[in-house]
Amino acid sequence: MNKKERLELANWVVAQAKKAGADDVAVNVVNQRDIEIEYREDQLDKLIESTQNSLSLSIYANKRYSSHTTNDIKKETLAGFITEAVAMTRYLSEDPYRLLPDPKYYANQMEIDLELIDPAYDKVSSEKRVEIAKEIQDKTLGLSDKIISCTSYYSDSFYDTVKVHSNGFEGVREGTSFSSGVEVTVKDGDKGRPADWDWRSVIFFKDLASPEIMAKIAVSRALDKIGQTKMASGIYDMIVENRAVGRIFGDLTGPMRAGSLQQKSSFLEGKLNQKIASDKLTVTDDPFIKAGLGSRLFDNEGMATKRRVMIDKGVLKSYYVDNYYGRKLGMEPTIASSTNTVFECGTRSPEEIIKEVKKGFLVTDFIGGNSNSTTGDFSFGIVGKYIEDGKIIQPVNEMNISGSLTEFWHQLVEVGNDPYIYSSLRRPSLYFKDVQFSGI
Repeated sequence: MNKKERLELANWVVAQAKKAGADDVAVNVVNQRDIEIEYREDQLDKLIESTQNSLSLSIYANKRYSSHTTNDIKKETLAGFITEAVAMTRYLSEDPYRLLPDPKYYANQMEIDLELIDPAYDKVSSEKRVEIAKEIQDKTLGLSDKIISCTSYYSDSFYDTVKVHSNGFEGVREGTSFSSGVEVTVKDGDKGRPADWDWRSVIFFKDLASPEIMAKIAVSRALDKIGQTKMASGIYDMIVENRAVGRIFGDLTGPMRAGSLQQKSSFLEGKLNQKIASDKLTVTDDPFIKAGLGSRLFDNEGMATKRRVMIDKGVLKSYYVDNYYGRKLGMEPTIASSTNTVFECGTRSPEEIIKEVKKGFLVTDFIGGNSNSTTGDFSFGIVGKYIEDGKIIQPVNEMNISGSLTEFWHQLVEVGNDPYIYSSLRRPSLYFKDVQFSGI
């Protein structure tokens, strides 16, 4: 089924649902193919290929709402499916806030090519996919006799989605993605089995990192953890490596969502246009990055995307407000969820920043812990390296940081120049002062 046929089917479903008594209808018709390959212990451990055509249907009837999904998209079957879906909706409780977006939010959609589909996707053979995963494993195992285990990965996907709303929206979205990576565990006497990884996701096959690069990074990072220990509790400087920033930043963006605001579970409620971080933090939601993993011209509700500054020099400038919770809160919708989150970077590399640290830690990962979205209080386990007089001295683990996000982001003193580009969260390394660490 091509795009024209999917659009025709989606519009037919809308007409059928309206005929059955729906006030409004939203339809998504999706074609998706996913492939996953995993090598473990020098054997092909996983090879999964799935292709699916699906149709999802959202019904709005008499102030009631329901959603339904099917993989049987033949019209003769869908006719009964649609009629039953509309009939079922009438038995649900009323929810006056469940409405399609106002058509004005569909307008002014950018007409640009975001370069989200690799024309070479169909040329990547099954043999090539398996070969990549095996080569990553082989390159990794050849780097050290301390390696205990190694698991390598390759995956790719293709999607083609048609979206139609009964109040005037039509949109098509298609794209590809490719991922590869490796996890490795090494010997550390009787002290444990340190492990690390390297993983990359891209839009174009040609942009995948070479097996050699990923193998060297994963093995080097795992070997660097040999001899991990705890250090004394105290107040230290902290540099969070770019790969690890997502863990702590997610606990800041979660409370920025309208759902959290409406449910009174956000410490950022009422903080719009107020200072919530140091002036080193500027974050933009940018849906228009070419070949960006989060790029899109319209969001999941059909609303046209826009570039938005979310935090400007520490000042909260916008929330993530979807159509439903926007109505509940009486707030103007912005976007249902983030696209590409882009940090304004600094001028120095992590290595340059480390040279100025008297006593502190380079945090390479967070393990466990929790964060209270209502109060902002947090406690996380960390893995990393101890720094003294500008030099890395000792690998550490089983330590914790704690505090409150209401204060923590004000302790940010510098942003690195190393944005992580293999994610929709393009975050650099971050340097914080006077963080509470618990150890021995």
